[in-house]
Amino acid sequence: MLAYVLIGLEQADEKEIMQKLSKLSEVKETHILFGEWDLIIKIEAETTDALGNFVMDHIRQFKGIKLSTTLICAK
Repeated sequence: MLAYVLIGLEQADEKEIMQKLSKLSEVKETHILFGEWDLIIKIEAETTDALGNFVMDHIRQFKGIKLSTTLICAK
């Protein structure tokens, strides 16, 4: 299962958070964005439950991240 997560940061260093996120095995790509969102990451997970657990346990608990939106790819 493939998903993208849009991430909004608090007053934090985008590059530092991007580097830390890229070390997580589920994270396949990380990119800094301009506009409403600060980062986008590409995630691969086995199931929707695994994806949800990863986002809740890792992404949302990450220091410096204030909000996120997960986009699950249909195909």
